[in-house]
Amino acid sequence: MPIKPLVQPWQAQMGFQRDWVWRGWQTRYTYIRAAKTANPTAPPLLFLHGFGSAIAQWHSNLVPLSQSHTIYALDMLGFGASEKAAAPYRVDLWVDQVYDFWRTLIGQPVILVGHSLGALVSLTAAVAHPEMIRGLVLITLPAARQETLPEWLQPIVNTLEGAFSSPLLIRPLFNLIRRPNVLRSILRLAYINPENVTEDAVASFVAPALDRGAAQAFCRLSQARTKTNFSPQTKLLLPQLQAPTLMLWGEQDKIIPLAWGRQLPALNPLLQMVEIPETGHFLYEERSQQVNEEILTWSRQFSKTVP
Repeated sequence: MPIKPLVQPWQAQMGFQRDWVWRGWQTRYTYIRAAKTANPTAPPLLFLHGFGSAIAQWHSNLVPLSQSHTIYALDMLGFGASEKAAAPYRVDLWVDQVYDFWRTLIGQPVILVGHSLGALVSLTAAVAHPEMIRGLVLITLPAARQETLPEWLQPIVNTLEGAFSSPLLIRPLFNLIRRPNVLRSILRLAYINPENVTEDAVASFVAPALDRGAAQAFCRLSQARTKTNFSPQTKLLLPQLQAPTLMLWGEQDKIIPLAWGRQLPALNPLLQMVEIPETGHFLYEERSQQVNEEILTWSRQFSKTVP
């Protein structure tokens, strides 16, 4: 396997990136030690990105939050600088990756911070492995597939999507959407302010798509997402949560609408929801200072007062 540079130009502020071999696959993570002035009792933060993204998505968050917490961020298998493996992609696979990473390299309870798909993985991991969790920060939490369609309609849609998820169709689509000009247009739909779609932002999505095996991984991911076993149901997971949870949502999110998010706090009294105005799906970047402050303010409950 060719050795990839540990730090790309747009990742200069992303901490100390390292490779970790998990089940024989190369995966990427980054680490930032908390500032010397930080409260030593503050739990580490472990960040999980959204679908198609990577560690680079947190470029406005990791360093500021490291002033108070030790930081870890992980590229889930199939994404970012992690291997584009021929793996059975499902949420439970990434949960296993996160749990083994935590057990091997952290070993103390953390605050899991997940965005979109990363939020669903974080929620599932918190229910499956409560011993690793002090708290959760869920930045837009998607519904499971089986929650978005009536039960009677699911077989019909599955059949139709199965016909269109053939590698013969998916590979040309993948070759199209990994072009910088096409990705730029797609990203502009997800941001409220198109000025946030910088060349560095586009490059952070393009680079993983050029890795060996990326087209095959995209085909597997596309096929997996059409199946009802891709993830547990969000509304069944939330009542099982035992840890305090902060949910952040962009008021103008077009990818995962706020109307869905507003249904969720009633499912668990430990869940606190904050709506961030004038932001879309990438609120942690568009309003990074506010998002960082919300996380820091909420997370102080886990730190003991140091004399």
